[in-house]
Amino acid sequence: MSTVLHRLKEVASPTIGLGCMNMSHGYGTPVPEPAALRALDTAFDMGYRHFDTATLYGATANETLVGKALQGKRDRVLLASKCGMAIDPQLGKKVIDGRPETLRQQCEASLERLRTDYLDVYYLHRLDRQVPIEESVGALGRLVEEGKIGGVGLSEVSATTLRRAAIEYPVAAVQSEYSLWTRNPEIALLEACRETGTVLVAFSPLGRGFLTGAIKEIARLEESDMRHNMPRFNAENYSRNWRLLEDFMAMAGERDMTPGQLALAWLKAQGDDVIPIPGSRSVDHMRENLVAEHVRLDADTLARLNVMMTPDQVWGARYSAAQQADIDTEEFAPTAGSTHTP
Repeated sequence: MSTVLHRLKEVASPTIGLGCMNMSHGYGTPVPEPAALRALDTAFDMGYRHFDTATLYGATANETLVGKALQGKRDRVLLASKCGMAIDPQLGKKVIDGRPETLRQQCEASLERLRTDYLDVYYLHRLDRQVPIEESVGALGRLVEEGKIGGVGLSEVSATTLRRAAIEYPVAAVQSEYSLWTRNPEIALLEACRETGTVLVAFSPLGRGFLTGAIKEIARLEESDMRHNMPRFNAENYSRNWRLLEDFMAMAGERDMTPGQLALAWLKAQGDDVIPIPGSRSVDHMRENLVAEHVRLDADTLARLNVMMTPDQVWGARYSAAQQADIDTEEFAPTAGSTHTP
């Protein structure tokens, strides 16, 4: 059993975790701390045991928030964070840095902010193309040996990079965007994860809110919401993509579940080694998502879902060109048989 699955079993965790980023980063104005702490406390009470954060989120504010929220609960959760991508306070912009000395410094700072002496999983948030992956992973491996982290993680990497990394040091988990309308891990990464005994932690399993059917008008999102810069969410593409939801939402209604629950159930059906971590600011949505833990889809339902929102049907790339430059994943080529571009 992988170190991640073993730890989840130790803390009696649902297979659905909680991404904490939305509280502080990316989706408009951060949630005020008192409300965010109440939400995370309620999430723990309702059963969440896998909490995910990062140095980048809120320029370290999210780690501080999660540290406060989990004080006194640390031994009852799987706590994960990420390094190698941060907001430089002097430059005021995001910097990717995978040098061993940087990863160690960031780990020590993360431990302090999170009020703990170890992290269950610590991810390299992005591949630094100036630093061989072996050097970055080797540095994380030394942190495992020192007891500061329980397992090495990688985020948004290709199958090739994962295989190289795993030769240097075992990789416990890889984070990748994976949902019904983002199937990129199925190109090669899922296979590589299974070859190397690596769990795939699926972020944005609800398609950044798209699969919930709740975002009817993009114009209503806050101006600072990161989705405004994502091609799938521009006005032209989104109106086309919205039509793809009709059959999906009808299917959810037929089964007396919400679209979000159906999306999570589909993802969970991809294997026990695929762990979704939906993020939410809403306690009601957290509770709704957790219900999917107990949903099992029959073969006919899965077959119908598998042919919905396939890459050849979805309009727009998942990232802009600038965002895409920061990741190291296999992407579907923009051809007639893949993701549409206008």
